[in-house]
Amino acid sequence: MKNELTFEQSMQTFQPMLRNYALQLTQNMDDANDLVQETFLKAMMYSSKFKKGTNLKGWLFTIMRNSFINNYRRITKRSTFMDTQEEQFIIDSAKSFNTFNDGESKFVRQDLADAIDKLPDDLRITFEMNTLGYKYHEIAEKINIPIGTVKTRIFVARRKLRTHLAEYEHLFNLNAS
Repeated sequence: MKNELTFEQSMQTFQPMLRNYALQLTQNMDDANDLVQETFLKAMMYSSKFKKGTNLKGWLFTIMRNSFINNYRRITKRSTFMDTQEEQFIIDSAKSFNTFNDGESKFVRQDLADAIDKLPDDLRITFEMNTLGYKYHEIAEKINIPIGTVKTRIFVARRKLRTHLAEYEHLFNLNAS
């Protein structure tokens, strides 16, 4: 019983760092608190799998990251959407990579990731949430902005990405509309 108490106390020392990380992931304080709570719950449930003397902080952060990813996958499956805009090639571009060789695909994916990373934070976050499957109204609620602003940010982000990725235009059949 004393070891479990020590384990719980050790976990609590990382709570502020975990909350900050959760806030970076979720962009919402309520969701961040839920993620921290879920992390602690899973850590307690699987405490027998933790090896004493190893990196508790790293273990907790891994649990949190995996929980966040799994939650987004679950949300994405539930909220499948069809984007009929002309710039859909960016969202569905991963499907096109099957026609490349592995080396070429790696460069294209890296260029796409770099272009997304270069977007201003407000555009990047909104765009990434959209590509993760969030609907416009869900994004608006999550980051507390009007739905029109969400649509504008996604539109502008796609235009900027299209400009940055013009060299790949032929790969995505942009002129075939």
